[in-house]
Amino acid sequence: MNYKVFFPVLVSGFLFSFCSDGAKEEQVMSVGEKELNTVRVDDKHSYANIDEVYTKHLDLNIEVNFDTRTISGVATHLIENKQGTDTMVLDAKNLVIDKVTVGEQEQPTFFRLGTMDSLLGQPLYVALSGETIVHIHYSTTENTQAVDWLSPNLTAGKKYPFLYTQGQAILTRTWIPIQDTPANRITYSARVKVPSELMAVMSATNPQEKTKDGIYHFRMDQSIPSYLIALAVGDLRFKALDERSGVYAEPSVIDAAVYEFADMPEMINTAEDLYGKYKWERYDVIVLPPAFPFGGMENPRLTFATPTILAGDRSLVSLIAHELAHSWSGNLVTNATWEDFWLNEGFTVYFESRIMEAVAGREIAEMLTLIEYQELMHEVEDIGDGKHPEDTHLKLTLSGRDPDEGMTTIAYNKGALFLMTLEDKVGREKFDRFIRDYFASHAFETLTTEEFLVYLEKNLLEPESISFNTDEWIYGPGIPDNCRKITSDRFEKVDSIAALFIGGKPAEQLGVNRKSWVTQEWMNFIRKLPDSTETDRMKELDQVFGFKNWGNSEIMSEWYIKSIRTGYRDVRPEMEAFLVQVGRRKFLEPIYEALTEKEDDKEWAKQVYKKARGNYHSITAGTIDRILFGSK
Repeated sequence: MNYKVFFPVLVSGFLFSFCSDGAKEEQVMSVGEKELNTVRVDDKHSYANIDEVYTKHLDLNIEVNFDTRTISGVATHLIENKQGTDTMVLDAKNLVIDKVTVGEQEQPTFFRLGTMDSLLGQPLYVALSGETIVHIHYSTTENTQAVDWLSPNLTAGKKYPFLYTQGQAILTRTWIPIQDTPANRITYSARVKVPSELMAVMSATNPQEKTKDGIYHFRMDQSIPSYLIALAVGDLRFKALDERSGVYAEPSVIDAAVYEFADMPEMINTAEDLYGKYKWERYDVIVLPPAFPFGGMENPRLTFATPTILAGDRSLVSLIAHELAHSWSGNLVTNATWEDFWLNEGFTVYFESRIMEAVAGREIAEMLTLIEYQELMHEVEDIGDGKHPEDTHLKLTLSGRDPDEGMTTIAYNKGALFLMTLEDKVGREKFDRFIRDYFASHAFETLTTEEFLVYLEKNLLEPESISFNTDEWIYGPGIPDNCRKITSDRFEKVDSIAALFIGGKPAEQLGVNRKSWVTQEWMNFIRKLPDSTETDRMKELDQVFGFKNWGNSEIMSEWYIKSIRTGYRDVRPEMEAFLVQVGRRKFLEPIYEALTEKEDDKEWAKQVYKKARGNYHSITAGTIDRILFGSK
């Protein structure tokens, strides 16, 4: 601790004094002559003192103002003060706190925002004297990172604006003052006022038609961590797929989305057959504008999805299987801290693979896994050569770092391979029973890696007398030697055709056309091309197959990366349009990284980024800033 600054304040006969040590503050409370020291919660990314007092239910009464680009109103916390502490600590970042009141009669109470940390924001201290209700009157600011305000020119219909929030990992605190740690699960309700021509939806019960007055009411009766509270506002329509699932999208997109997601009800049934009843009542998907930084976000009841999965042939719906799987792994059973992120994503990728195997067949599931394995091995090498080689461990060490840095393919794909390898060791039937019981016994709970390992040992390895190198997988670097071997007969056939082209055979004589292969086969074909491929041969492929404007974002992004590395610049107009329109970080990060490998490409990338940056969510913009300028 470097320094302490005390702020004594007399409130209702009690003397409160706070101390700060910069980014992670410890508070010292004086009540008369008695001093109470707060015990820090073991979450390196939250100030919240949930070990003493925590929110049980959150009620929001807010208004969305597109003219000022602000969300303002009241966040009311129903709290449990299990230690009888006289201070509640919440997380806030780039918020204006107008006042804080307590109790049903809203009596004013003392509050203070602590020292600002560029990553974590500020602790919000609220004085208590036995109350169980805390009302925080607040508004967002232009620096609120979770909220993306899109002008009409960035939406599908080009007529109305759009808003969406993205809270994972620690951005919910930038639009709601809250105890922003996954260790605390809460229920919530909301009253949201928006312009009357728009519809509001949340990760909660949702309307299926617009209201006349622009006022919407929401409830989420199942407890969730704060990062899953989500809001979207736009010119939305709803179409049902069956009695418990449907799609929200802007009018010009809704029909394409309904077609693309036609298999969603079957996916839900398949997931239930595998690992137990769906606990969230409805499963709907909203297709957001292209600026959305992720493929999907598993907000309960309402997955937020990128339009880049609307390929027109249902070839990219494994993303929906992934977000649906989160309804069990991540939403139902949640990582307790962001250092345990693999518990969310490793289980989800494994579950996704099982859904896709049941719905689309084992061949498709194998190809999806092999594509992910290729990406994993590339990232293992990159991370191993980087500043934090320990990031190839499943259990992360993220003290002083943005948890976003831990959201790599390690958590996703190494985590899934760990589970696949365990399945091979014990057999699928026993492993399915173990996972089903795991979800059931930890439903609506948070878990650390260490707690999971105790459960694994007690409920699977020990009863089955299984010896397994668990510590090597969890706490060791890279990929252990006993990893499941990933193969695909269809990929081997693709490899042989790629070899023919590399050996000099003309593209038009390869015996394939655009409909010959699924997306993953085309991705594998492009990846097999050497970076030394001559530009006239790249042009030949483009003329035959039309990679640069295919319409499938997965294929186009692979082609742009390969084009950059081979020096094939004919793709630049199409690549620029892609970089300006699409905000999905999965595609943009490797494209911009490839563009930094040569100085003239990097200068071109910076010029394109000037046009594109305003279209990106803060999560994506922050990543590209680091790639192009080395800034945080």
